[in-house]
Amino acid sequence: MWYKNEVIKTLNCDYPIIQAGMAGGITTPELVAAVSEEGGMGTLGAGYLDPDELTEKIKAVQQTTMKTFGVNMFIPKTPRYCSNQITRSRQLLQPYDQELHVKPRNIKESTESNFEEQINTILKLQVPVCSFTFGVPDKALVNELHKYGVKVIGTATTVEEAVINEQAGVDIVTAQGSEAGGHRGTFHGSYEQGMIGTMSLVPQIVDEVGLPVLAAGGIMDGRGIAASLMLGAQGVQMGTAFVTSLESGAKEQHKQAILQAKECDTTITSVFSGKPARGIENDFIKQMTPYQNELPDYPIQNELTKNLRKEAAERNKPEWMSLWSGQSPRLSGNKHVSEIIKELVDGVEMLYSSRDHKS
Repeated sequence: MWYKNEVIKTLNCDYPIIQAGMAGGITTPELVAAVSEEGGMGTLGAGYLDPDELTEKIKAVQQTTMKTFGVNMFIPKTPRYCSNQITRSRQLLQPYDQELHVKPRNIKESTESNFEEQINTILKLQVPVCSFTFGVPDKALVNELHKYGVKVIGTATTVEEAVINEQAGVDIVTAQGSEAGGHRGTFHGSYEQGMIGTMSLVPQIVDEVGLPVLAAGGIMDGRGIAASLMLGAQGVQMGTAFVTSLESGAKEQHKQAILQAKECDTTITSVFSGKPARGIENDFIKQMTPYQNELPDYPIQNELTKNLRKEAAERNKPEWMSLWSGQSPRLSGNKHVSEIIKELVDGVEMLYSSRDHKS
């Protein structure tokens, strides 16, 4: 059967359908548990959670499901701390902050201590799967996770990044195509070099590494899953398909923006966070893009705009929100996870049975 492969064996789930670990509140414990309960694998986005918040959410998932789930982590990177860029960003953000009555945030230089505490939390609470983006965990960390029985999933936007993941000892690698919504996972080279479409990226990674590969980027239905499997992937990672689910924690304006968007409405921008990400183009992106090269890197810019984005949602101003989305918004639906998973599985099985019947 189409879903009997190494990904299923490694992750101990029914179907090789992985819900992406989107940070920022989208991946509620309800969403994560629902995906796992329906036979896929839910993933909690831990990128912006402190250890106490992470503990609370992991326990909430564990209280709801006994099935396999994962936690997605951001590999920490010390940003270039440029005071001139921060000053310039504050100047550019001032009109938005003033209109929304937002108090500018104080910026702290980031450390790796939170990352280490998150890892300790994952080990302590016996989370079965840990995935990484924005870089690769070093071999020592992968070995430590394996010692505790944790399966490790890496992210690659190029063949070379996939090879680096394999060398680090990860169990599975996600091939993130340029169609994917949210932040790019590129860590080796420029993000432009990592803007390779899913259909081109997947078979090239499959041919180069000996790891099971998950396809990601623009996959929203059974057709996308079947196409990924035909290209050699052993499963898929899907984000936008679950953003508009009823269990998602995405703001209602975000969900509606995706549900009403067309395939040509998304763009890659770094004006919200300082890191290239795909989202639905709006007024904030259009107005800030001319100054994009003057802004500080992630996560500093992300911190500078955090209160603005939050208040914009509170005041129903989606034109100033970060509306992350992949390139297939027309295929989205506002449904329960159970309906989404059923449609995905039925869609793949229908295609496979049709192929078998013709042969």
